[in-house]
Amino acid sequence: QVQLVESGGGLVQAGGSLRLSCAASGSIVSGNVAAWHRQTPGKQRELVARITNLGITNYADSVKGRFTISRDNAKNTIYLQMNSLNPDDTAVYYCNCYSTYTNVINYWGKGTLVTVSS
Repeated sequence: QVQLVESGGGLVQAGGSLRLSCAASGSIVSGNVAAWHRQTPGKQRELVARITNLGITNYADSVKGRFTISRDNAKNTIYLQMNSLNPDDTAVYYCNCYSTYTNVINYWGKGTLVTVSS
């Protein structure tokens, strides 16, 4: 099946920036919804950002104005640009791509850890 592989996580100082990438092994990015989620121990997985196949974006209130989701259809890659990071952004970030037409297409990456130091 299709695989999603996240990259770009790491340790960053508060106020800094990171760009996460999610590479898809198949050509599924263009025609489907792409999203980023994050999870920390003891908390439910949170939807951070989403972009539809028409380019409409949605963001969690906690990241609005700081994060930007985008995609490169030719590269089958999803991005999350994260600016003005703070320690509350520390989490494992997961890439997700799914279809609005069939539940067969619903893929998740294994996650990449983002740690923001104060």
